[in-house]
Amino acid sequence: MIGSINLRQAGLLSHGYDETSVDGIEDYPDDSGSFLGFPRGSYPDSNIIALHKLLKRLAGIDLPEKDRLDAYLRHVTRRNRRPNTLRSLYTSIVFFLGMIKDSGKMRLEEITKGDLEAFIEREQDRGIEITTIRTRLANILSFLRHWMEEGIVSPDVFFRRIRLQMPERLPRAMEPDDVQKLLSVIDHTRDRAMILVLLRTGMRIGELLGTKMNDVHLKERTIEIYEGEKNRLGRVVYLSKDAICALEAWFRERVQWQEYAFYGHGKMRKRMCYSTARTRFMLYVQKAGLLNKGYTVHTLRHTFATELLNAGMRLECLQVLLGHRGIEETRRYARLTDKTREEDYFTAMSRIGRGDNRSDDRQPHELATILEATELLAQHG
Repeated sequence: MIGSINLRQAGLLSHGYDETSVDGIEDYPDDSGSFLGFPRGSYPDSNIIALHKLLKRLAGIDLPEKDRLDAYLRHVTRRNRRPNTLRSLYTSIVFFLGMIKDSGKMRLEEITKGDLEAFIEREQDRGIEITTIRTRLANILSFLRHWMEEGIVSPDVFFRRIRLQMPERLPRAMEPDDVQKLLSVIDHTRDRAMILVLLRTGMRIGELLGTKMNDVHLKERTIEIYEGEKNRLGRVVYLSKDAICALEAWFRERVQWQEYAFYGHGKMRKRMCYSTARTRFMLYVQKAGLLNKGYTVHTLRHTFATELLNAGMRLECLQVLLGHRGIEETRRYARLTDKTREEDYFTAMSRIGRGDNRSDDRQPHELATILEATELLAQHG
């Protein structure tokens, strides 16, 4: 329980968030060919299903301004936001409205900037990570901004932006020896193809699992990603020789009529789910004796970026391959791979070790002093 909200009723527990079906979905669509007010086929089914589940959860909890949260979730769905975005918005706003209720407020018109600051402090007291707090704050601000534009929420709520100091962690890449250890223990044709493609293309795991056979072009050595997993930015990635060989071996074994390049083993054999891919990856990490290194499936993407920068690829090219919208996101990898800085450091340390660093440093300063004195003497005859 947080405040007066029952987390299980609100659907804020992790279970159920990965479900693809929904109770009562047999009412989709209705006799008019629409569902929840949306014309049939106007939005992806996954969006509508996610909205339907969230609205059912919302109906079962006691919360102020439920009608406006309902309207906002429908508004976001019309903007074609991803199901995960809908769930994130729902979670953040329900937590916030629950806190507002506990403080004795029942209307959005009563909300002040102090309520936002109180929410941040409460989340910090609960031990929530700062990255999660930032995401929830952004979701709440988006909700309140929508109703500010409708004349409900006071603009004073947005006076002076609330800034949270975020940690700038380095991306974790695999060490070259560890990469070889990992590849040496993969004895399954499908898994070897999957892991090598991730390692050689920098694709996100969700992008690879969503890849269809029509997206893979072995002759051109490319995979077309029509919609990025995280930011919906389409791009083309390229396949190395070892990735091509692994894919060819897998394609000879796979069921030919399957739509997705990597599929599960259920009756329907749809696309492989993330949990299966992660389990298979961690199995090989354990077999390679790397379990204590903290490697994850996403580490393969970090390794791809690090290796290309070490090989001299320009940041602008890597940005496109990774599907980053801004160069700053790609620049994080430069902090891992700046060879010039590394060489400068060890050159300086070798001078210090030889004990000749002072003499090397003093010559430029002495020369500058002589030139400055000469110039001053010339000015005064």
